[in-house]
Amino acid sequence: MAKEKFERTKPHVNIGTIGHVDHGKTTLTAAITKVLAEKGQADFQDYSMIDKAPEERERGITINTAHVEYETANRHYAHVDCPGHADYVKNMITGAAQMDGAILVVSAADGPMPQTREHILLARQVGVPAIVVFLNKADMVDDEELIELVEMEVRELLSSYEFPGDEVPIVVGSALKALEGDAQYVAKIDELMDAVDSYIPTPVRDTDKPFLMPVEDVFTITGRGTVATGRVER
Repeated sequence: MAKEKFERTKPHVNIGTIGHVDHGKTTLTAAITKVLAEKGQADFQDYSMIDKAPEERERGITINTAHVEYETANRHYAHVDCPGHADYVKNMITGAAQMDGAILVVSAADGPMPQTREHILLARQVGVPAIVVFLNKADMVDDEELIELVEMEVRELLSSYEFPGDEVPIVVGSALKALEGDAQYVAKIDELMDAVDSYIPTPVRDTDKPFLMPVEDVFTITGRGTVATGRVER
């Protein structure tokens, strides 16, 4: 039987989760797929499917960038979940260089941490045009003033790296609670995706020109042969 032709009717946007190790980037990625799967706009990917490497699951951290896909009413997204661990910054840069926009995940319980700053700087350096913020783990913070303080810190930090800190949408929620189906926090995932839809600009693609992918590196992998890596620019 002939394979059905894939036709993309919505604008395509490359997006990703960035932020400090253990602030909940992978849990948020899983929560987005779960909430959208219930509307038929994604295949649910749980945490273990996104963090595939044994070391990632054992240590509860992401090492390699992982990719998932989903849709909203307006767009089709390819989502890259970037590692927050300091040792894997090179993998994060490779992921960030492909992004049309990013979701910066910051724990409301901890506030901005070293990799939060590092990832904002990297996003600026590789030309990520827009950032939306998700203040995660809000269920662990009882004090509303503390959340407001963290929000203010994040806005100042973004402004210091020439992102429009005062304008950036900040959504306060809990990825874990959304993943568990808590209606209050599921609504926050919807709010986040609305912010991503409206705030991150739709990229202009040169689809009428020939394919272009500068080769960044070449590896020889046992059992696979020679593998070229790079970024598809057109």
